[in-house]
Amino acid sequence: MKFRKEFIWGTATSSYQIEGASREAGKGLSIWDVFTREEGRIFEGHTGEVACVHYHRMKEDVALLGELGVKAYRFSISWPRIFPKGCGPYHEKGLKFYSDLVNELLKYGITPYVTLFHWDYPNDLEMQGGWLNPSSPEWFASYTETVAKALGDRVKHFFTFNEPQIFTWLGYDRCIHAPGIKYPADRLLLMCRHIALAHGRAVQEIRKWVPDSQVGYAPTCGNAYWPVEETAELAEAAGRLQNSFGEQDWIHSSAFWNELFIKGKFHEKCKELFGSRLPVITAEEQKLIGQPLDFCGMNLYQGTSVSFDRQGNLLLGRLPAGHGKTGMGWPITPKAMYWAVRNFYETYQIPVFITENGMSDLDVVSLDGAVHDPGRIDYLHRHLMELERAISDGVDVLGYFLWSFLDNFEWEKGYDDRFGIVFIDYESQVRIPKDSFYWYRNLIRETVE
Repeated sequence: MKFRKEFIWGTATSSYQIEGASREAGKGLSIWDVFTREEGRIFEGHTGEVACVHYHRMKEDVALLGELGVKAYRFSISWPRIFPKGCGPYHEKGLKFYSDLVNELLKYGITPYVTLFHWDYPNDLEMQGGWLNPSSPEWFASYTETVAKALGDRVKHFFTFNEPQIFTWLGYDRCIHAPGIKYPADRLLLMCRHIALAHGRAVQEIRKWVPDSQVGYAPTCGNAYWPVEETAELAEAAGRLQNSFGEQDWIHSSAFWNELFIKGKFHEKCKELFGSRLPVITAEEQKLIGQPLDFCGMNLYQGTSVSFDRQGNLLLGRLPAGHGKTGMGWPITPKAMYWAVRNFYETYQIPVFITENGMSDLDVVSLDGAVHDPGRIDYLHRHLMELERAISDGVDVLGYFLWSFLDNFEWEKGYDDRFGIVFIDYESQVRIPKDSFYWYRNLIRETVE
């Protein structure tokens, strides 16, 4: 594979999934702290209270990043670690942890990429209505201002939200993520409006306090439709499907959120689906939300195949019996990488980061003391080949953040699924780099050299 020397190789994590120390150093409760304590919510009652103890082993973990040789590290900040109540006075010790993390990364020549929100919403704010509260955009703006002022002398790259599709859909519709509250469509739409305004205000605050910053957001690619046969007809169908949605999947659609965050307005399909239930976004609000982004992230794990049956009807998700799957049962579909980034770039003409890509597997420590994960290596290799193809065809891809650096708390799956290229023994907290760690390190070295 050939990537330009300037290509940014990185890896990524999120605060609740790795930090632990959920009740230490004055940290406030997040909705995930509360949700995971409710019986039956998480696999075998697991919680993120300990996780990878990254809060206490940060320097050890950054040293591993240095050994890996990545140019960049994307991590999220725990809002309630800095603001225990969500707003009001901030907590110096919480902020210091992230300042120390940034300094440690820079010591190893690793550029920090900060995600402001990766789902661990302050529970005190949720008790006040959360994202349904009209004040929620200003709560987020105040938090963003504090982070930007504290870290902006060293951090220049920010993502406002990670996967708004997922925390709204799974948290407030399907109820398998925190806070597990079922809302009707009109309330979900109002919530989306407030989240979009919060994004706009965050972009505003970052650029105010860090004038030389670059800002984007990191949505999931949704279904990432890809043509089984790369004919013009099937390619057109895949692009059309990628940029549309229906009444059942709108909140999980990348098209819905990209129109909202990038253009500052609800997708035209929303008028047809929701009519008078659609909240108003004023011209001034549209300008705020739709401020030009410097880049857009894309989190991609799997895609939906598009093909024709013998009668010429579209078939979606039809794969051969025995088709490869990840440990979570997701189909392995590398071509989705090419078509998702190509369709996005053709639609919006915004530079792209792959902000998450990786696979879960049933990793174990072998008798030789190593963790052999050839399936993950093959998965990463195939997806990167398709990313290389997209770049060759003119897509402006700035970099790639492998998910994930460490095995971690995988939300409702608890610790049952492992995404990391570093194995975590959750009893001893010993870190063991997997074979994929060394494969990725060699790939980075070959590209840089």
